[in-house]
Amino acid sequence: MNRPLDTGCHADFRADRRLDVLIPTRDRPAELAVTLAGLAAQQDVPGFGVVVSDQSDGDPGYAHPAAATMVRALRHRGHPVLLTRRLPRRGLAEHRASLLAASTARYVLCLDDDVWLEPGSLRRLVTAIEELGCGFVGNGVHGLSYLHDVRPQTHRHYQEWAGPPVPERIRPGTPEWDRAQIHSAANLLHVTGSLALPEGSWRAYKISWIGGCVLYDRAKLIDSGGFDFWRRVQERHQGEDVAAQLAVLARHGGAGVLPSGAYHLESPTTVTDRDVEAWEVVLADADADA
Repeated sequence: MNRPLDTGCHADFRADRRLDVLIPTRDRPAELAVTLAGLAAQQDVPGFGVVVSDQSDGDPGYAHPAAATMVRALRHRGHPVLLTRRLPRRGLAEHRASLLAASTARYVLCLDDDVWLEPGSLRRLVTAIEELGCGFVGNGVHGLSYLHDVRPQTHRHYQEWAGPPVPERIRPGTPEWDRAQIHSAANLLHVTGSLALPEGSWRAYKISWIGGCVLYDRAKLIDSGGFDFWRRVQERHQGEDVAAQLAVLARHGGAGVLPSGAYHLESPTTVTDRDVEAWEVVLADADADA
């Protein structure tokens, strides 16, 4: 019998740590268990914290025995875990804003509830952001069902940073915006294979935005507005991660990190009401104020 799970306490969780992982979830107990299992297998980043914020229609996903076991495994390995519910739902941006408010760590990894991280991924991301000194770094997620769907026309969008990333003002309709094509399907795996990188090495490349696995310098994310724009967008939106990243890119720069250890579980989305692109609203406001 699976015993009741301690959800933790906000006050006890908030601590001066190097890294916290922030996971929003809804109606995905199996996927959440896989995501937590990936975190439990990470090494060489001791003591990172994990916040899971659930908006499920029924019981929270972390109450499922498989997910609960991974929570206990993380705690057993020395990682504080805070389990919360954020109801009623007020949209994706508000959900991410509440997760960000739960952490006081130096870095925060916004990780979707349908992404598995292979061992070593977290260490590589933390190493990259510390060496690059930019606002965020990220791993584009691989869709392994597309492994044999090679799309060489997208590879031209891969361009490495020759030095530390610099701030960029990126807008739709520009060549820089098209960089996002490198993150579709399994394109990034194909680019990685063509580079034949030495074991343990990594590269920083130019991006417009990255979905699913993004590590922020928390202070720089907050300096750029965080997800506070949730009050300006209607509840049924998507693209809140794009909006936040474009703001951070403009002030502090950002980069993708290759190789990526992030794999998309390719489950059906639980966000079916997507009437508004949050980034369109935020960009319109920013350009009007410029």
